[in-house]
Amino acid sequence: MAWADRFVYLDDVQFTRRDWRNRNRIRTSEGSSWLTVPVLQKKRFEQSLRDTRIDNSVSWRSKHCESLRHHYRKAPYFDLYFPRFESIYNKEWEFLVDLCYESLDYLRSALGIDTPTQKSSDLNAGGAKGDKIIRICDALEATHYLTGDKSADYLDPQVFIEHQVELEYHGYKHPEYIQQYPGFVPYLSVVDLMFNHGDRSLDVLRQGRSSGPE
Repeated sequence: MAWADRFVYLDDVQFTRRDWRNRNRIRTSEGSSWLTVPVLQKKRFEQSLRDTRIDNSVSWRSKHCESLRHHYRKAPYFDLYFPRFESIYNKEWEFLVDLCYESLDYLRSALGIDTPTQKSSDLNAGGAKGDKIIRICDALEATHYLTGDKSADYLDPQVFIEHQVELEYHGYKHPEYIQQYPGFVPYLSVVDLMFNHGDRSLDVLRQGRSSGPE
């Protein structure tokens, strides 16, 4: 998001289980632990992300809050950020995307990212995978598309050439930083970085930019 001129939330794609859409990891003394938002999906494998409801019969909000408090209360910037996270958890959420939007909006603000954001559902771009992406690019009159390395598995570079869109891969190389426990565990939620490095967090993230899929 920090490197893009505009960031599009893919909210009208299929929800997938065991993915990052409803869970992330935090640092613990044992290494890392998942914080998962439970969702209602039984016999609904074709549901879109924006139609995915949270299973509030599970006390996930208090569990998440206590996990953050327990593992980060001694972090130098815990008192700066935790109250806002706590206020988000204190709200009643019905749809997963609404929780995601508010959380991400706060994170981008706290990190100092001012990139405009947009929902793919507002663009009425149909299709799936690469076809959907190129339709979004056309709708926004994009000249470049920045994506993660794994997208190379399904994106056809020739299609982007035909649409005069330059395909770029993020190529992120994870920088190390000080965490609350000995050793370093990469690819955690950005809250781990924020609790430990505060307003320097975006500078740390920027150290990891490279180019091209491996």
